[in-house]
Amino acid sequence: MQPLLLLLAFHLLPGSIAEEIIGGHEARPHSHPFMAYVVLFQDGEWKRCSGFLVEEDIVLTAAHCWGSLMTVILGAHDIVLQEKTRQNIDVKKAIPHPKYNNMTDINDIMILQLDTKAQLTAAVGLIRLPGESDHVRPGQVCSVAGWGNISVNEQTSKLHEVDLVIQEDFQCESRVLDYDRTTELCVGDPQKKMCSSEGDSGGPLICRNVAQGIYSFGNEEGTPPCIFTKISSFLPWIKKTIKSLHLEESP
Repeated sequence: MQPLLLLLAFHLLPGSIAEEIIGGHEARPHSHPFMAYVVLFQDGEWKRCSGFLVEEDIVLTAAHCWGSLMTVILGAHDIVLQEKTRQNIDVKKAIPHPKYNNMTDINDIMILQLDTKAQLTAAVGLIRLPGESDHVRPGQVCSVAGWGNISVNEQTSKLHEVDLVIQEDFQCESRVLDYDRTTELCVGDPQKKMCSSEGDSGGPLICRNVAQGIYSFGNEEGTPPCIFTKISSFLPWIKKTIKSLHLEESP
């Protein structure tokens, strides 16, 4: 994808940019090597999401980030710079979960197969998916990162991060219509304005170096709680789908 298209997709607003995401801060450059910046063409315009690398040719993101054209950028910190660490790879195949509901955002998860394998470097790496012993509990502190808005209608070109606390399910059930505790995670203290925001969709919720969630949606003002797709609920589908993709590649 040409640099011009990347700029069109980003739409940086004029003026100064603050140093904080909503309640967070700029990440140390390349400290999240699994992060992917996803550029997509949807409804006649270029949009942006986040994602994360789980295999050299597989990125996970949110199903609502599907686009008719998609490119993944790995190894980036400042998305408007042509950093030497950066790898631009087109998406070969995008597979949203077959039961994704775009009205409720239930099952908001998608697998992206990259056109070529990423080259693993200090700036481009994998993040582990949860195993049977990896559980998320209310009160646990996890982290999220992304290139999304740092305040209402204010964007940043640099990767930002914020720590968020896992909440009891009732915190979201009382605030969010159609919240599903079996497939979603309730994240972020309602008393603190710390959350993922627009442009962060598809980014991972990292708990003890394991990707436990995928950012789905939240309040437009950035007020918690935020809703994350619970990855552990989709492991059989993820493994089956990735296996079938790789079998298709076999001679």
